[in-house]
Amino acid sequence: MENMTIAEKVSYIKGLAEGLKLNTETNEGKILAAIIDVLGDIAINIEDIDADLADLTDVVGDVEDSLMDLEDEVYGDGDDSEYDGDLDDDDALYEITCPNCSNTITADYDVLANGTIDCPNCGSTLEFDLDQLDDEQ
Repeated sequence: MENMTIAEKVSYIKGLAEGLKLNTETNEGKILAAIIDVLGDIAINIEDIDADLADLTDVVGDVEDSLMDLEDEVYGDGDDSEYDGDLDDDDALYEITCPNCSNTITADYDVLANGTIDCPNCGSTLEFDLDQLDDEQ
């Protein structure tokens, strides 16, 4: 019985019960018959789950392959020969420390160009003067 599936084992038990002429008129016989029926239902559900899991595994594998292809397309395949390492001014990131809660916020030039930002930690409005930033550069 070691190499049998669950459904095969339940069928074997059902065959034993029938071969032994399980008396389903007694209380014990009724309970055993009901348990065997439940085991049959469980075996069917497990087979369905196994089939669904196999299908899901295939789909996840396909999605993973597609994602890797997309990452290669978007980020390149690890060949950085096109990237010179320099950031444009618009790509530069700036760290701002909130004077109220000392939370550090990272923002790009476009966010700073708006003039204000709310601290995500305490909600205080932070104001920026880009003239100072342009002078420092």
